[in-house]
Parts: sequence; C-alpha cells; structure tokens
Amino acid sequence: MRSMSKVLVYLLGVLLLTASVAYAHGKNVEGSKDHPLISRFAGSVIKFYDVKQFDEYVLPLGKAVREFDEEKRRPALKLTESKRLEGKVTRIFYEAPEGRSTLEIFRSYEAALKNAGFEILFSGAGEELGYDLDRFIYPRGRLGKFNIFAQPRPQRYLAAKLSRPEGEVYVSHYTSLHSISGHRVDRREDHPAINLVVVEIRPMEVGLVTAGTMLGDIAKVGHVAIYGIHFDFGKADVKPESDPVLKEIASLLQQNPNLKLHVVGHTDNVGDLTYNMKLSQGRADAVVKELVSKHGVDANRLKAHSVGPLSPMASNKTEEGRAKNQRVELVKRQ
Repeated sequence: MRSMSKVLVYLLGVLLLTASVAYAHGKNVEGSKDHPLISRFAGSVIKFYDVKQFDEYVLPLGKAVREFDEEKRRPALKLTESKRLEGKVTRIFYEAPEGRSTLEIFRSYEAALKNAGFEILFSGAGEELGYDLDRFIYPRGRLGKFNIFAQPRPQRYLAAKLSRPEGEVYVSHYTSLHSISGHRVDRREDHPAINLVVVEIRPMEVGLVTAGTMLGDIAKVGHVAIYGIHFDFGKADVKPESDPVLKEIASLLQQNPNLKLHVVGHTDNVGDLTYNMKLSQGRADAVVKELVSKHGVDANRLKAHSVGPLSPMASNKTEEGRAKNQRVELVKRQ
C-alpha cells in the first residue's frame, strides 16, 4: 500500500493540471483548505467548507430514483444502493474555472484516485445517475446560497474507497454545473462545480462514551443507549473499531461488581419486522459474546434481547432518525 505522502504527491501531480491557471471566481471561503489527501482541480476556488470530527454520511452507490411512498402517499427520492459511513467527514464545494468540462474534471479525479490505490465502487454520468443525486451528496440548505444542477446538465459522479492500516477512507466526487441562489450563473456548459466529500472511518472518541457516563445514565433512567458499537449493513458481526466502547462497558462492569445488564439490540424499520427482530437479536448476542470472550466479563451478568424497530428513539422518516434508532442499549437488571 502506498504511503499517504505518495498519495498526496500523486494527486497534486494529476489534479493541479496547470499551476499557471488563475483562480477563477474569487477567494476561498475563510478558514477553508483542501483535504490533505486530495488536492483541488487547477483553478478551483472553495466556496463551501465543513468538517465534522465525527458524523455520518450516506455514500451513494447507485442512482437516485423516485418511488411511491405508501406512508406519505406521494413519490419519494431514494438511492438504489448506498452505504452508511461514520467518522471524520469533510465536505468541500469548489467552483471550477470556466472552459473546463465536467468530463475533464471527472477523469482527472478518477485517474488520481485509481493510481493512489483507491478502489472505484461506483461511477456514472447523466441519466445513469438519475435525477437529483446531488440531494444525497449535499442535502438542500447545506451549501448556503450555492446549489448544483443535476439533469439534464452533464452530471458525473464516482464513489471510491482506500484501505489503510489506520482506517478506511471513502471519497464521494460529484461534478456538474452550478447556480447561485437558485439562479443559473452561466448557461454555457463550461462553468462546472465540484462537490467533494471525504469520510475517514474512525470510532467516536472514547471520551464521549465512558464507564462513568454510562453509569450515570443507568443510575438516572435505568438504561443507556450506545452508539459506538459498529456493524456492517444487514450484518451482526461486531466491527473491530467497536473495541474502545466495548472496553468501557467491560470497565463499567468491573467497577460495579453487582451490576447485571440486559444487552438490547435495536434497529430502524427498514425491512420487515421478522428480519429486524432477527438482526437485532444477532447483534445483541454478538455484543455479549465479545464482552465475554475478549474482555473477560462473566456471562451470567449479561442477557441478550431483541427489540428490533419496536422502540424507536426518533422518526424513521429521516436518515438521522434511522441512525439514532440503530443502537445497542444497556438496561439494568433487577
């Protein structure tokens, strides 16, 4: 695997096509900068910049389609395939220089990422992406006064993944023509913009989920919701990045020898009830197994249970709500 310094050098070499190209549309937004792994296309200017040390991002891996929502009784926009990610999320919106095509920009990023060791997970252009794919790249309102045109403009998109010892990195790259305040800036097809989202997979800071904070919640309300235990979509295997939180749970039990817990699996309501009940039971069982086999917890102090989608923390109508509902809870046993 190439070192990150080589990745950066290569990307700089490919993406900075001509250093002499002047920045096209003014200055970078205050406080912004390129992501350290992926530089900008020559002449581009940052117009929106946002970094969250720990957040979620739904990576599009298929086209955007409209399907009839039985609950809302109206069409709803959905992705045919996606992957939910958690970690450090960097969102950058670039205005690219006039005279550069979306194809040129797309090919430059594509070649740079491939040669830096990234695997292309999905890519497409035009109608292959459906309509309004940009709503999943940057939800409306996140860009302030800047927006992106989708169809019939020349939209292009790719999703890529880099595996590295310190954690996977995912890239979402979307380029099309852009607008300001909902009005077209330039009707010519040489005024592109770039949406770049980089997700560095990492667990939530352990300091946010400690034995002490868990004990406080249990003492106050009898249970605590845990969001630092990770699973792949539709699977019950505990992922390695969950270990810091599992250690804190083990520490909680070691510090409180009379404490016994129900380990309760919860899901959102995507899929049928039988499936979700089985999935949440499998996840609860997996957490108990990890605590017993790897962290030395007495099996008699833990019992695994399944609640599935029957006790939501938030509405399942939004991605944010579904993320809150996918959790493990620790409940004090009498």
